[in-house]
Amino acid sequence: VQLQASGGGPVQAGGSLRLSCAASERPSRRMVMGWFRQAPGKEREFVAAIALNGGTTDYADSVKGRFTISRDTARNTVYLQMDSLKPEDTAAYYCVADNTLIRSSWSNPAAYDYWGQGTQVTVSS
Repeated sequence: VQLQASGGGPVQAGGSLRLSCAASERPSRRMVMGWFRQAPGKEREFVAAIALNGGTTDYADSVKGRFTISRDTARNTVYLQMDSLKPEDTAAYYCVADNTLIRSSWSNPAAYDYWGQGTQVTVSS
């Protein structure tokens, strides 16, 4: 599975962006897709994930109430709607996917087999 992420860019604090991640083939029903981010000099950080079958979601505490992950199974695409952006949200955002994850592993970057290229989000104050 190849993942193509898009939608990043510059935005002012308080603004919004929507990231998209398109899978190259129809994902399996068990697939989990999500987003990680990495700022310069920092470790990769879990942002959000969604189960394609059923739509169960999980979020990092730092983005709860501001970010929303959703899926369009007909388009093999996952979205990350980011509202009320803060300068500390500045990072490269990576789309991820895996066919076998249990929910307790969703926030572990090493658990994902498939990674897309990063898309840069820059939030200015």
